Amino acid sequence: MWSTLNPTFSSLAGKRVWIIGASSGIGAALATQALHEGAQVILSARRIDALMQVAKQHQAAQLLPFDVCEVALWQSAFETIVESGQGVDLVVFCAGDYLPERAWDVTPESAKKTINVNLMSVYSGLSTILPAMMERGSGGIVLVASVAGYVGLPNASVYGPSKAALINLAEVLYTDLHPKGIGVYLVNPGFVKTPLTAKNEFEMPALQTPEQAAGAIWQGVKRGRFEIHFPWRFTTVLKLIRWLPYRWQFALMSKLVSE
Repeated sequence: MWSTLNPTFSSLAGKRVWIIGASSGIGAALATQALHEGAQVILSARRIDALMQVAKQHQAAQLLPFDVCEVALWQSAFETIVESGQGVDLVVFCAGDYLPERAWDVTPESAKKTINVNLMSVYSGLSTILPAMMERGSGGIVLVASVAGYVGLPNASVYGPSKAALINLAEVLYTDLHPKGIGVYLVNPGFVKTPLTAKNEFEMPALQTPEQAAGAIWQGVKRGRFEIHFPWRFTTVLKLIRWLPYRWQFALMSKLVSE
């Protein structure tokens, strides 16, 4: 039985969706599928040229390029959306940064960059959009985290903790916002073939395409699920590992590093 912790709906047609990080990978696939389904989609990222490629031939696409790490730009971006319509029904936080790093490779600069994109930009966005959603008493927030937030995976020294923080944040947001009529959707993908995962030098199990990931995400959102994780054959294994005693967890992680 599918969980229905959030409101359900049958189609994205007519929904106003703001996708943060829509220039490539999962974000681009989410935008394309939502546009094909009849949603009005606002696409945001830094690269206007990439956004134009995603939005081509779609009249319902609105391009809103900006750097999500620039706190001051969020308010002006949101004001542009409000002026062009009636706010947004769903905001998808999909901007991400990843650098494969062992603990001794991390620098303050690289850590700050990843955390700013993966986590701090979400706080900037939330402070901007939540007042309007709370006043309206409706809307939805989609946080794209990762199964790397479940357990301490090798090479994810900063990426993993940033995604673990998003998982925790989604849980907090649900408790705060559900009584106010706002849906919260937590997305924990496994490995997806994107420019970020192309940095990995190891074979990625159960690797999915961005289109497969986007399809699973939209299906989960429509069904009102709180956590949307996929592919199940991979994510379920990691969920089980998370419940193992630390001695066994660490043994498994050490084996992954040595292989």
